This record gives sequence, C-alpha cells and structure tokens, in this order.
Amino acid sequence: MMTFEGLGIDARLIQATTELGYINPTAIQEQAIPVLLSGTKDFIGLAQTGTGKTAAFGLPLLHIIDAAAKYPQALVVCPTRELCLQIVKEIELFKKYMTGVSVVAVYGGASIGLQIRDLKRGVQIIVATPGRLIDLIERKAINLEQIKYVVLDEADEMLNMGFQDDIEFILKNTPQRESTWLFSATMPPEIRKVSKRYMKDPKEVTVGKVNTANKSIDHQYYVTTAHHRYETLKRIIDFNPGIYGIIFTRTKLDAQEISERLTREGYDIDALHGDLTQGQRDKVMGQFREKSLQLLIATDVAARGIDVQGITHVINFELPDDVEIYTHRSGRTGRAGNHGICVSIVHAKEAYKLKQIERINNSQFHKLDIPSGKDVCRKQFFHFMDKLLSTDISHGDYETYVPMLAEKFADISKEEILKRVAAMEFDRFLKYYENSEDLNIRERDRTIKREPSADRNDRSRSRDSDRGDSRKEYKGGGGYSRLFVNLGTKDGFFKASFLQFVLDMSDLKKEVLGRIDMKDMNSWIEIDKGSAQQMIRALDGKKYKGRSIRMNDADSGGRR
Repeated sequence: MMTFEGLGIDARLIQATTELGYINPTAIQEQAIPVLLSGTKDFIGLAQTGTGKTAAFGLPLLHIIDAAAKYPQALVVCPTRELCLQIVKEIELFKKYMTGVSVVAVYGGASIGLQIRDLKRGVQIIVATPGRLIDLIERKAINLEQIKYVVLDEADEMLNMGFQDDIEFILKNTPQRESTWLFSATMPPEIRKVSKRYMKDPKEVTVGKVNTANKSIDHQYYVTTAHHRYETLKRIIDFNPGIYGIIFTRTKLDAQEISERLTREGYDIDALHGDLTQGQRDKVMGQFREKSLQLLIATDVAARGIDVQGITHVINFELPDDVEIYTHRSGRTGRAGNHGICVSIVHAKEAYKLKQIERINNSQFHKLDIPSGKDVCRKQFFHFMDKLLSTDISHGDYETYVPMLAEKFADISKEEILKRVAAMEFDRFLKYYENSEDLNIRERDRTIKREPSADRNDRSRSRDSDRGDSRKEYKGGGGYSRLFVNLGTKDGFFKASFLQFVLDMSDLKKEVLGRIDMKDMNSWIEIDKGSAQQMIRALDGKKYKGRSIRMNDADSGGRR
C-alpha cells in the first residue's frame, strides 16, 4: 500500500502528516501529488468532498514554493469563508516543521485593513474567496504578478454561486502563473469552458465517476404529501436519537421557519441562511461544531464550504432540482471513509428526480416507510436504556448514596422503578405520538417503482395535461379553485418572483398551481382545490411591505 513517503514529498511534511495520523494517501492524493510536485503541469482533479483534496494540493504547494522568497507564489481560490479558513488551518498543520513559510487567508466579513497588514508582512501562499480577492486587486493592495501556482478549489461550487466572471478576472491577473490546478466534485460544462480557455493540456484525474455519489453514503427516501413534510421531518429526527446532521431547504424562509418551529418544540437546532451577519453565522457554526446544536438547517448557498466532521445525517426537506446540488448536499456526510446517511423527503410526483439522480450519480435509493408513532417511541426508549446501561459510574462517590437510595426505594419493585424512569423520560413522546397518523402514501408506492422510460412518458403526458387541461378543469368546476389576492405588479412582483413568494408563504409545491393572472394591483391564482384553504390561511391577513394581504376564493364571493 502506498505511503506519503513513497509519493516523494519533503521529509518535514512527512513528519507533520505522520503526527496527524496520515500514513496512507487517499485515492485523489495518491494520483494528484506526484503530478503536482513537478509544479509546471496544469491539472484537473475530480473527486467527492471529504476525500482529502486539501492535502492533495496543499502538500505539493508547500513542497515546491521558495520559503526564502517573501512574496506571493501560490494562490488558492475557494467559494466561502468557512472553506478558506479550513484550508489555511490544514496547511498550517502540514507546515509545522517548515520555517519561514507564511499562509494568509483573505475573505469577506473580516477587517480588510488587518488582511492588508498581514499581506505586507510577506507571504508565500494566499487562500482567498473571490469577492475579497478582487477587492484587494482593485485597491492595488495585493500583488499577484509573481504568482506561479493557482488552485481553484470547489470549482463547481464557485460557478454555482455565480463566480465565473470573478474566476476569469483572477486568472487574467496572474499572468506569470506556471500552472493551474482545478479541483472539483463535479464537471459541469462551465468548468470545462474555463479549463479550455485558461489551461493547456491539463492532466485530468478522476476518482470514481464524475458526479458519482460517495459509496459510504446510504441514500434513503420517504414518500409523503406536501403538507406532511414537516411532520415527516420530525419523525425522521425522533426516529434517529443521537442524530448530528444538516437539514437542507430550498429557501431561507423555509430554513428560518422550520428552525423556529423545531426550537419551540425543544430541539437543539439553528438556521444558517443568507440574512445572517458574519458574526451570527460564525456563532451558529461554532455551536454546531461544538455539538451544542444537534441539527443545522441551511440553504444550499449558506452551507457551501461547510466541512464538519462526524455528521451522521443529511436530510433533504425537499429534493433539489439540480443533481449536482444533491451530490454536494449528500457529500456533507460519509466523509473520510465514515458511513453516512442522506435522507430525502419526497412527494409521489418527484419519482422522476430520484431516477435521474440514481442514473447520473450511479447510486441507489432505498425507500423506507415513515416510522409510526409507536416505532419512534420504541426506538427512543431502547436508545435511552442503552445509554443508561453504558453510563460510567466509576468516577463518582455514588456508594455514599446507595444506602439512602435503597431505603427510599425499598417498597417499590424494580418493574415500577423502570416504569417511572420511562415515564420521566418519555412522557412528551408518548403524549405526542399517542394518536399519531400514518404519514405514508401507500397507494402510490407503485409510482416510485416505474422504469425511467415510463416516468418520462408519464411526465410528458402530465405536462401536456397540465397545459391543456388545467383551465378546462377550472371552467368546468373540476379540480381547481381560483383565488383572488390584492398583490400585483405594482408591488414589485414579476410572475416568477410572485410564484416563489406565494409558495414560500404557504409551504406548498408548484405542482398544485395552475395559471396565474397578474394585474397592476391584483392577481388571480388557479390552485388545486385541496390546497386552496392552506394558501388562504397562510397569506390572508399577513403583511407585505406594511399593508395587509387579502386573499380569498374568487368563486365563493370574489373580492371583499
């Protein structure tokens, strides 16, 4: 088996990695490091998150830079502040026995003055987020003229976040670079374009298939109705005592609302989304890393660059539209060879998405029944008993209290003591789940099992039906209601933003909607009759920009 020593890196780096417990390189490290040690070859490394990409480029950079030269020689560009700090932390550990080597992180949300001061002291390696780096370039506070090596880490993430122009600007401002190293979990067409424009005959290494899911991750899904998603989420959390995970939502509104609901119900959870200040974000991440938070709920944008060890579960409150986003979400668990679970809560109509992800990621989803209330209570009970039996009692002077305890419980049987302990611990669970309903959609299970071709044909027919029949159903008094709302284009809405607004407010899916007619001051929404009242309850009487929203069924009384 290959060792780091066999890869040919500096003995001082071997000493540091050995102390860190790194003996055998991962697949991406084993294939990338020998190529990168030459320093003059453009390189593309494709591997999943959590496979050791930082060491794959960090160790070669430390090996080939000139420690005596006190100017920037290597630039690492990454999408987020968290990843930036993580990379610097790892490189600092690797260079423990290399004197004179300096690494500086530059990122938004921190004092640019202090970062400029650190750069002026002399630095060989800069790790940066695109926005702050461009700010420093435009201020002429950073000199990239002598940069030889540029590393683009999590390149697909940066493109997903809209940084393509920024990346090209940065590459244009490193005219003397000898090589560009690009690391990514997936290979979308935009990355291929950047590589063709700025790289010359790059050596490409792929660990596993492109977009392939981590084999250490078990992909599971539960099928329920749209209005049972939240209850299903609670069942999943309660059925997995000891869970330490990230819940992904589409919108920051969902993230905040679900976080608040779960917090009110006693869960250790907080939200991570774009409305947080950098200080608030750091506080949430600090609590999550310290495990004072059991769960983190986040949007895709807010969670980019997060690397936290030991995450047991990733939960998709809804499936993302993009397969690559699913790959990145699931990659937050099952890292460094550990086992992880990625759970998705899906609607029966989303079967085609599962098939698509399975096909592209070369992974397999396992359908599970949503646990019943009794299942949850049983699982929690046995978890508690296991904790009770494994509790360490060797470090306390408990013997002093045993006679008093024996006297106190002398007239109570062991069975009654166990019942009382169970009642103290599980009273909340038992009451909550006593009459809980079945959240599964059993009659629709066959939808999930269809062949992909059948799914595509059905979807095609469904789309044709949606286009042609939704208005017919409405006119004939079929499956649609027509809602009136006193919001329109003069409130700053376009149809797309209005659609997103009503869906975010009501926690409904776009599949329940038909045609939307927007006027200056009012709009009319066709909606599945079974979902109409949920939307009315969610919007009617709420405030938008200081004025009350009025929504009602246009066919049952029109405007008020």
